[in-house]
Amino acid sequence: MSIITTIEQLESIYGQTGITSTAKVADRVTPHYRIMIEKSPFVALATCGPEGLDCSPRGDLPGFVRIHDEKTLMMPDRRGNNRVDSLRNIVRDPRIGLLFLIPGSGNTLRVNGIGHLSTAPDLLESFRMEGKLPRSVLVMTVQEIYFQCARAIVRADLWNADKQVDPRQLPTPGQILAAMTANDIDGAEYDREWPERARKSMW
Repeated sequence: MSIITTIEQLESIYGQTGITSTAKVADRVTPHYRIMIEKSPFVALATCGPEGLDCSPRGDLPGFVRIHDEKTLMMPDRRGNNRVDSLRNIVRDPRIGLLFLIPGSGNTLRVNGIGHLSTAPDLLESFRMEGKLPRSVLVMTVQEIYFQCARAIVRADLWNADKQVDPRQLPTPGQILAAMTANDIDGAEYDREWPERARKSMW
């Protein structure tokens, strides 16, 4: 097996980056990129820390990532599994990346920058949802932002309802937990209780 070990080897295979791949890059939120952020209900958050890399899903109502100004994005930390892997990383290494998905669109939006976590009371209050406050807000300074072409989503046929996987073909979270704990966790009970638990703790 041949392993690529230098940039020169890589460029000999892939060539130079084309103008359309570089002209789209901005160092701020442009009017067109603003529209994409405001329409997106889902983003993957990439962080890095001493233990390695982490990529975590974030989802909410469209526009949940707030554009404070052309250089600043804000995202509330809603309820999750409470592992806080991403947040631990950000506290120790502020470099972050976002990948926005927009249902129905092949294009995605990538944003790279640095971030910090804020617990300013007024800021938390501004993100109140159904009477509940986030415990922190990620404040991100945009360093580069650009759209990613649609090939990956077109190949995946991601938004084709006919291609959706029947959930019954997948292991349930309860089944995974039961297998990982030698049934110390009651998987059937976990699956049975999850919908109501999620409903009560969505925000």
